[in-house]
Amino acid sequence: MSRDRTRTTAFPVDGNHISLIASAHPPHWKNPQPDGPYNLVVIGAGPAGLTAAYKAAGLGAKVALIERNLIGGTCINVGCIPSKSIIRTARLYADMRDAENFGGEPPDRLHVDFQRAMTRMRQIRQRISRADAADSLVSEGIDLYFGEARFSGRDAVTVAGQTLRFRKALIATGARPRLPTIPGLAEAGYLSNESMFDLKECPKRLLVIGGGPLGCEAAQAFCLLGAKVIQAQREPMFLPGEERDAAQILSDALAREGVEVRLNTEVVAVRMEGGKKLADLVCDDITTTISVDEIITGIGRSPNVDGLDLENAGVAYDADGIKVDDYLRTTNPRIYAAGDVCLAYKFTHTAEATARMVVRNALFLGRRKLSELVIPWCTYTDPEIAHVGLYPAEARQNGIPVKTYTVLMHDVARAVMDGEEEGFVKIHVREGSDRILGATVVASHAGEMINAVSLAIKCGMGLHALADVIHPFPTQAQGIQMAGDAYRRTRLTSSWKHLTGRWLAWSRRW
Repeated sequence: MSRDRTRTTAFPVDGNHISLIASAHPPHWKNPQPDGPYNLVVIGAGPAGLTAAYKAAGLGAKVALIERNLIGGTCINVGCIPSKSIIRTARLYADMRDAENFGGEPPDRLHVDFQRAMTRMRQIRQRISRADAADSLVSEGIDLYFGEARFSGRDAVTVAGQTLRFRKALIATGARPRLPTIPGLAEAGYLSNESMFDLKECPKRLLVIGGGPLGCEAAQAFCLLGAKVIQAQREPMFLPGEERDAAQILSDALAREGVEVRLNTEVVAVRMEGGKKLADLVCDDITTTISVDEIITGIGRSPNVDGLDLENAGVAYDADGIKVDDYLRTTNPRIYAAGDVCLAYKFTHTAEATARMVVRNALFLGRRKLSELVIPWCTYTDPEIAHVGLYPAEARQNGIPVKTYTVLMHDVARAVMDGEEEGFVKIHVREGSDRILGATVVASHAGEMINAVSLAIKCGMGLHALADVIHPFPTQAQGIQMAGDAYRRTRLTSSWKHLTGRWLAWSRRW
């Protein structure tokens, strides 16, 4: 897995870019001089690395943090923060076009100012990045080093010509976009999450390769911002890991908004011709050629493990990342890993959660287990698709009988008022009990709604108890309570109803 780890993120040079660099990788930064061994050396200043460094330093540990590019990692610079900022702008334009359904008049000529939208995104990114500026890290007692980290032994790392010795180390180098092996794609040029936020103009025609979260979010956002989007997915459905009806709702929504959905379709070749990118798409053995201005790839992420000289430290890894046990230890007991570099669930919140585990386990003899984490996730399309826990198929494969309680969003009063009736709440329980196994929420605010179910699973709260939680009315989260009410109605058996009826009849005599 070769890759030039010295590659830096390139942004359009403007005031926001200059401010971002000043805080996230100061041009004239001088690395400190190592003074004795560190309690913890952290490689990578993304969500996992920052969380571990802050927490360990706050507990009195001597901490070194090494970053080769920008503090904040993928999430702040080329991931969650810029993408969700653009998605918010795209949704606003969609709402303005939909004004007629709310009693208003749609603008006659709604102009999308793409450059201003991108400027807003960069302003937000720069503002949020200030919280983890280099000076802030130093003020917390963290020794901050910029440069390439390489293991020189089982307890030593070199960076910028200096050797740092450690009692424990954390590898938190994250992941990078996976490039499809499509002939001609690299030569023709493509965009990934690391480069699509550098665009100065919205492409007139755009091909999105992949139907995972990144591909679906990008396809919808650019479509709403004015691009003609063709989305090609090899699988028969988008988000193949999600429940089929959830994925179908998203597919229908994308098509309705103007995305040209191509399922069961593989991009087999790309070439340049007349200043355009020509892509050959194959579906059912039929090849069609489309012409586009830009191509975005979103087929997954690969761990950043190359260039670390992991062999020198005795740390095992493969194409899926660094190998860790349930306590996040690598094959070198001094070295741990957290976040995208070692996990299948490549989310910012998972990276932060596992980093907190590492601090406890590595420095304080903790025994927190990765398998104990309750990890929700969300795809930020419209509607959003959020999930936590087991899917029904997973539960049944493990011999667990499942009963599902479903509430359609068009039966939730607030969703009707908001004009956001598409979707559902599904809560899966172990049949014969109220033990919550998992849940899927498809709704405009599913990412906010799923948290109640995550908390219930984490705290061992059953669906009956979750139904007793009083929700303010009207909110879309009432759908969670309604699913609980559906469970409670199943407990009212005919014999129980007969017994309560006799009691009430008797009470009328007094």
